[in-house]
Amino acid sequence: MVTRHARPAVLRRALAAGVRGFVPKTTPAARLAEIIRDIAAGSRYVDPFIVASALTEDDCPLSDRELQVLRAARTGASVAEIATEVHLAQGTVRNYLSAAMSKLGAPTLPHARLRSRGGTPIAAAHHAWQQGWI
Repeated sequence: MVTRHARPAVLRRALAAGVRGFVPKTTPAARLAEIIRDIAAGSRYVDPFIVASALTEDDCPLSDRELQVLRAARTGASVAEIATEVHLAQGTVRNYLSAAMSKLGAPTLPHARLRSRGGTPIAAAHHAWQQGWI
């Protein structure tokens, strides 16, 4: 897998899916060709800088449902739209969003603001995306 998302959480998901090689997009072409030949011959390869980062990074503190609602929030969807997408009540979505924002240290918003598109916690969703969690 050649990716611009060379983050530890993405690496973990890729390995769980059976990927045999994981390199950042910035890998020089000559080195990439060597890696591809080695993988085709049966080897595995993971960029050593990503491995080092994966060993020191904390695991994701969010639950599967919190990740699910943040994934939907990242698009700018309103609470009502997220609720429809993930088949939950709007109040439940607000609770998951608030919990995720709290765990990530994102500023929490009054529930009234969470009801509108402008109050959707896109910053927390973006942080989770940058970490490779969603």
